Amino acid sequence: MSYVWEQRKLGDIATFINGRTYKQKELLDSGKYPVLRVGNFNTNNKWYYSNLDLPAKNYADKGDLLYTWATAFGPHIWEGPRVVFHYHIWKVELSAVLTKGFTFQLLQAEQSRMTDSLNGSTMVHITKETMEGKIVSIPTLNEQQDISNILNALDNLIVHHQQ
Repeated sequence: MSYVWEQRKLGDIATFINGRTYKQKELLDSGKYPVLRVGNFNTNNKWYYSNLDLPAKNYADKGDLLYTWATAFGPHIWEGPRVVFHYHIWKVELSAVLTKGFTFQLLQAEQSRMTDSLNGSTMVHITKETMEGKIVSIPTLNEQQDISNILNALDNLIVHHQQ
């Protein structure tokens, strides 16, 4: 079945919430909440903690869609415990026209396009305004789910064959 895909500005259908900047004295060796930093997604196993009570928007819970926008770029589905997240990470809240799986794949494709367009340059970061201004094609919710399922199955197959 074929659907008409709607062109939308990403900032009109998703909200990118900035993480918090922490002063060194606020980063503790232990505390109530781990502070998620970009490096914690891949190579850095060192965690800082915070005892600060922050607005709800500053916490990420298991299943939240996050996007790292400095040094390492791309979307992540957070699989850990409740954390507060650092400034170089956005929490992405979706409007009713987006599914999480499709948006994850969409952001991954956009990240690849941004990186590929650098032609050997080094990208230090992407701005929130740039991300919000991107025009993206949005299918219906049913088609988003189908696309997400197919791409996830392919990702899993690739990982299986790499092992």
